[in-house]
Amino acid sequence: MGAFSSIILLVYVAATVLSISEGSERIHSLIRQPVAGTVSAESDPAGFSCLSWRFGVETKNIRDLPTVPKVCQHYVADYMLSDQFLQDSKVVTEEAFKYAKTVKLAGDGKDIWILDVDDSLITHVDFYAQNGFGTEIFDVTALINYLAQGISPALPESLKLYRRLLRLGFKIVLLTGRMEPSRNFTESNLKNVGYHSWEKLILRETGEWNDTTQRAHKSAERRKLVESGYRIIGNMGDQWCDLLGDYPGHRTFKLPNPVFYTE
Repeated sequence: MGAFSSIILLVYVAATVLSISEGSERIHSLIRQPVAGTVSAESDPAGFSCLSWRFGVETKNIRDLPTVPKVCQHYVADYMLSDQFLQDSKVVTEEAFKYAKTVKLAGDGKDIWILDVDDSLITHVDFYAQNGFGTEIFDVTALINYLAQGISPALPESLKLYRRLLRLGFKIVLLTGRMEPSRNFTESNLKNVGYHSWEKLILRETGEWNDTTQRAHKSAERRKLVESGYRIIGNMGDQWCDLLGDYPGHRTFKLPNPVFYTE
């Protein structure tokens, strides 16, 4: 490798580390901030275990969840703003990378990895902190207005995996439940926090932001990808609707998110 190439490589590595570091610092800056009006799980006279409740939600044993139980607001806030959340995310992304390294790509540009966007690549923890951490039904208009600002930071472990997948030669397909009118500010937010060079960004043409058709939408879009010749090697998201249904991929990876549930 020549001197010039070495310099270019060093600049790229430095930029990558800086971008991931900035995303991590943004999230860490929120860790353990006091959350006004929260109720401690220990104050529940019935001894309700929020840790056990979260385990039930993440494993899809507790379903059709309208909101986080009020008694768990403090627990969910503490978890989402903690190092434990980042460590749990890292376990998932490291396992995904370990699997990705075993795959022999065909080299025809048709081996893809599907990634969800919201709370999978970028986090909206600032919005959740202002809206009860899932204990309240989200105001859809308020959420759209928040997303339109394009200020959601990258999840650091997800960004690291994203760049690793690109270096391995995977084509990245971003499959989101966001609506088509949000394409511009979605792309801008993703690029601003370090995501780039995706193969496709697929949004919904019709429907409502908070409807129950996410699983059907994502199944239908994965079917189209496969029918057009793509091979879905991996698939990662924070909701079960990202991973269930038709053509989920050779392997799926579920990121943690107890704030809401969409099957």
